[in-house]
Amino acid sequence: MKKYNVSNYVRYKEDLKECMPDDKPYNEYTRDELIIRFMPLVENLARKFSTTQQASGVMSINDLIQEGNKGLTIAVDRITWNLIEESEDKEKTLKSFFSKRIKGAIRRAIDINRGDIRIPEHKLNEIRKNNGKDQKMVAMFFNSIFLSIDDKPADEASSFADNIEDKNSDYNVELLNHYLLSLMEKHLNIKEYDVLRMSYGLDCDKHSAKQIATEINLTGNSAYVRVSEIKREAINKLIDNVDHSQVIDYL
Repeated sequence: MKKYNVSNYVRYKEDLKECMPDDKPYNEYTRDELIIRFMPLVENLARKFSTTQQASGVMSINDLIQEGNKGLTIAVDRITWNLIEESEDKEKTLKSFFSKRIKGAIRRAIDINRGDIRIPEHKLNEIRKNNGKDQKMVAMFFNSIFLSIDDKPADEASSFADNIEDKNSDYNVELLNHYLLSLMEKHLNIKEYDVLRMSYGLDCDKHSAKQIATEINLTGNSAYVRVSEIKREAINKLIDNVDHSQVIDYL
């Protein structure tokens, strides 16, 4: 137990066992009692983090435990007891709730103290998520669906490429359209939803940009340009918000 005062640490463990009765319901614990009760969980989670200089920078195991305890304290104040009471295993549910926030607090502290460059947390989360590969998969799906459709207005003549039969497509188009509409309805606002729906004729005839501008009450000489911008913004929003597991079966 490097860098610990061993005698004090052992005494703390023994005192903890004595002051925390096992038969007491968790909803009857005071705030301080809950924090003390789950402090060993903090240490257990903190010890799973590497303390090499490359991994944690200047932070030692003591620092990691301290940051984890700060996360535990915040988590105790955010408990939703109604959900805990509905759980069959209240201790397991509490540990799961606390663990996510304890590990998050430790990771944030490591990110802040590891180097001279401060990377925003949301960017670090993107990097952690399979190095961005999941989002590339989602982008591949939506780009293959939307950007492969001819962007010209519906009343213009189709190109020679449009008349070539695609023998590789085995999808049920009606089913795919219905699935796309459900994703769009969940993640897009009404205007973005209508622009994509009419642009690609998902549940109606394909509309030109000028027709769509009229339908969504856009006016002015450049209204059709704004329609194209909304369409691109909507596709990007889908790529950013849809999980790869929702589209992997189509790739």
